Amino acid sequence: MLAQKTTPFIANPTEEAAVHALMAEQEAPFSDAPLYSPEAAGILLLLLLLSPKSPSEPGDK
Repeated sequence: MLAQKTTPFIANPTEEAAVHALMAEQEAPFSDAPLYSPEAAGILLLLLLLSPKSPSEPGDK
């Protein structure tokens, strides 16, 4: 059977009010997204240079 019969869902007034409240909610004017800051590149480079060296494999003796 390709088409199935579905019965419509009738929401009660409480559910309808909740859906309307969620749909009408305004977005925040500002987000918490990280912003580009050029001085961060220098700090990351400094941390990279100051990080400890990775351990080397022991040589054959």
